[in-house]
Amino acid sequence: MCKTLIAEDNSTFRKLLSTILCDKFPSMIIEEAVNGREVLEKIEDFLPDLVFMDISLPEENGLQLTRKIKTSHPGIVVVIFTSYDVPEYRDAALRFGATCFLAKSSWTSSQLIELVESILSDINQRS
Repeated sequence: MCKTLIAEDNSTFRKLLSTILCDKFPSMIIEEAVNGREVLEKIEDFLPDLVFMDISLPEENGLQLTRKIKTSHPGIVVVIFTSYDVPEYRDAALRFGATCFLAKSSWTSSQLIELVESILSDINQRS
């Protein structure tokens, strides 16, 4: 069983991501957050294994949130999902501890499923 947090302020994208994950991984427990404060609260209360993080969130950006999460909980896997596919953000995301950086404009549901399967395999090997 994998606990996943979707940190995304766009409700349409958040629901799409949640639906894809629920359909393919029915045992996955999913929580959602729409701003930086909620992300940090859910990290502590829910303790997810996996976080899908948007860069542009109200109250605090996803890059800084990723740094905070990885500092306090280094085992949490963070995947950055963003509309801002620029090298500077990609480099910062990886430098701050994100496992993966995906542009919202160029991913497919099959790529997402493949990525999650790989992450779940890694998480299960660590357990």
